[in-house]
Amino acid sequence: MFEVSSEIQFCYGHRLLNYSGKCRHLHGHNGKAIITLAGESLDERGMLVDFGDLKRTVSQWIDDHLDHRMVLCERDPMVKILRDAGEPLYLISENPTAENIAKLIYEKTVEVGLPVIQVGLWETAKNYAVYRERKV
Repeated sequence: MFEVSSEIQFCYGHRLLNYSGKCRHLHGHNGKAIITLAGESLDERGMLVDFGDLKRTVSQWIDDHLDHRMVLCERDPMVKILRDAGEPLYLISENPTAENIAKLIYEKTVEVGLPVIQVGLWETAKNYAVYRERKV
């Protein structure tokens, strides 16, 4: 089995609903996604995946949709206020935890056809979450 990983850095803001700690307030992070791809064979170039393909697809999607945006739950009351103020938003159906953002990036990586096995999202230098699908 071959594995390759790529790191994508981006800045985003969020807040958590139904949460009593500091993260219930709007705040930002310098995030880092670590995308790990795997497969049993290499292509004719000796590569599992060209890192350029990952940059052109997933990294570009993150840059276009998550970087310097507020990632909020679509039910968050702040959505209307921020939208009316012209702030850039990315809305998801779940609470925008590190776990759910890692899952979102995982799903986007699957959509572009890359053999992803996991996505880790570093929310801070000390805290990260990982999403991978359970293989049976």
